[in-house]
Amino acid sequence: MTLIKFNNNKGANALMPGFNDVFESIFNDTFFNDRLMTRVPAVNISETADHYHLELAAPGLKKDDFKINLDRNVLQVSVEKQSETNADEKRFSKREFSYSTFVRSFTLPDLADQNRIEAAYEEGVLKVDIAKKEESKMASRQIELK
Repeated sequence: MTLIKFNNNKGANALMPGFNDVFESIFNDTFFNDRLMTRVPAVNISETADHYHLELAAPGLKKDDFKINLDRNVLQVSVEKQSETNADEKRFSKREFSYSTFVRSFTLPDLADQNRIEAAYEEGVLKVDIAKKEESKMASRQIELK
């Protein structure tokens, strides 16, 4: 016997009440959710008087998982992590390999000093600080009225 969830909403799906429920159950399965969701971390970009700041939310990774490359004026942050579990006893009925990989690229502005870029990974957030060139730092001054 098969049980089908019945949606008693009267509306656009009144003729086929179980149609959406079938597709909803398929796409709510963790197998599909893990593969359909984008695995690119969110990023915050901010600017101070003397630096540009990038913050990427990437929890669960290690400092060694990151590769940061600079090619001309494009800063590229990438991760390729493969998780392996060594199980001597193979009694699982379903097991899926787990890996995460992403690449984020950022075009640096002309005012960025490409020789002074620092990165740190703390508490699940990759922080990249890019210094500005000296000539780009504006000195503030008072303008005299005549």
